[in-house]
Amino acid sequence: MFALPDLPYAYGALEPVISERTLRLHHDKHHGAYVNALNTLLEPTGDSSTALEDVILEASRATDRKLFNNAAQALNHSFFWIAMSAGRELPSGTLAVAIDAAFGGLAGLKTAFIAEGAAHFGSGWVWLAADQIGGLRVLATHDANDTLSHAGLTPLLVCDLWEHAYYLDHQNDRKGYLDAWFDVLPSWEFASAQYAAAEGRSAPWRHPAPTPAPLQHKAA
Repeated sequence: MFALPDLPYAYGALEPVISERTLRLHHDKHHGAYVNALNTLLEPTGDSSTALEDVILEASRATDRKLFNNAAQALNHSFFWIAMSAGRELPSGTLAVAIDAAFGGLAGLKTAFIAEGAAHFGSGWVWLAADQIGGLRVLATHDANDTLSHAGLTPLLVCDLWEHAYYLDHQNDRKGYLDAWFDVLPSWEFASAQYAAAEGRSAPWRHPAPTPAPLQHKAA
């Protein structure tokens, strides 16, 4: 069974960009619902010990949209939480060099990231990813879709574009939400670790593995 991962910071740590109220609803209710639905869907298949990334890829191949949507949303949210930091950070090292090469600096990346996310129609996610062909790219995915379906991409950062992620705090101002988010919340330390993985210098982040389901004891 998959567990709802704990947040790596306190519920109020991301204020004022993301309020404690939003974070409690988003993590405990929205993310929790995806995890619960995922476990329910996996129970009859016996796949409850399979890595979540493999569940997503198999569901995509089998065109099982219900399983894919819940599995991918569980993963996307887990990645979202860990890709944010309660303390403001800045890119450094080889990642900073790559950002300069691809976007002319952090300001250029911010412009591209906000433009991509603000222009995305409907729900989804906006990502900064490393492409194995070379360089960095910004892309948006729709609804539950993630970077696993894009061969050769290693995600570095992501921001949630679903309305439940920002509406209580920013109402319909998605662009304002993205602007505030980009300035304060990205974990560039995590992004740097992912970039190192993209370059083959370490292993990339993987979703926490499932735990065995508890044994059901029959009544005597």
